[in-house]
Amino acid sequence: MSTDPILRLDGIVKRFGDFTALHGINLDITEGEFLTIVGPSGSGKSTLIRLLVGMDEVTSGEIRLRGKRIDQTPANERPTCMVFQSLALFPHMSVGQNIEFPLKIQGVPVTDRKARALELLETLRLPTSFYDKRINQCSGGEKQRVALARALAFDPEILFFDEPLSALDYRLRKTLEKELKDLHNRTGKTFVYITHSLEEAMVMSDRIAIMKEGRFEQIAVADEIYGAPVSRFVAEFMGEVNLFDVTGAAKTGLEAQNVEININGNAADLGLALNPGNPGTLMVRPEFVRFLPPGETADFIVAGKMHAEYALGSRIQYEVEAAGKMLTVEKLREDRFMGKPGDKVMLGFDGEAAHLILESPHGAD
Repeated sequence: MSTDPILRLDGIVKRFGDFTALHGINLDITEGEFLTIVGPSGSGKSTLIRLLVGMDEVTSGEIRLRGKRIDQTPANERPTCMVFQSLALFPHMSVGQNIEFPLKIQGVPVTDRKARALELLETLRLPTSFYDKRINQCSGGEKQRVALARALAFDPEILFFDEPLSALDYRLRKTLEKELKDLHNRTGKTFVYITHSLEEAMVMSDRIAIMKEGRFEQIAVADEIYGAPVSRFVAEFMGEVNLFDVTGAAKTGLEAQNVEININGNAADLGLALNPGNPGTLMVRPEFVRFLPPGETADFIVAGKMHAEYALGSRIQYEVEAAGKMLTVEKLREDRFMGKPGDKVMLGFDGEAAHLILESPHGAD
């Protein structure tokens, strides 16, 4: 995969009247990467992708494709393609005609169009017999593959996806997530994907960009965002998490300032710099919290009371009332904790499994 950016966004602002939907977005997208933009409803992700494909105009800023400015270029003249949530397939056409449509618009001869359509059916792992099949005879998963084949027929520089799997059932969605990642690997195309689903982003992406209120909060690989989020918002958005408020405290005789955390009356020291009086957040994911038997210790110990247990397939999730909040513990089924609601328990986790969050004004921007 090349390290040169294929697409560069520089100071992108989008306003609708008095409302600013995007606040000075900066982003470099590397050629051949799979970038997923994730965020809650209203975060600006759909507005951003509409600007990228030319469906809306930027208020200010520049979009450059291979160094050439394209933010003033009409959508039909850009070497990009969008796969919509609705798919926008033509129901009166056959599968083959749908795939060939962009080639027909370009004036490609009939025989060449059909050869390309049959090739793309094989790429998307659909039988070539589907060429004459009517769209209304296709299942949801088959329609998704036809829509992808039609997008690839255009041979775009970049494929944009606007939540194309959100209307599908869970099992089919899981299958298509893997197929999309495989398709990306086989074609080497640049994919930019919009979703509100954390699972989709984690499964498919080379990088994930988290949006909040028209700004990027964090852009990084999935493991970094999950394990070292830059804000409470990202920590909570990226799955179940336990958060504790911490403050800096000067330590007599030490040059560096350390973090002091008080959990249920037990103070513990975490050797990370935090200025005295400044607030921070200590984060630990549920899978790193353990139930402590008598005599066992940990860097952080919290006394609590079992509230509930939930079976999640191969995992078991526990809710424990402790430290004035509800904490979450997660174990594999074979490591199940034999407790019941109301039992007093001791929880523990170690400093190496915890992450200190120091909030910045605007995350990644």
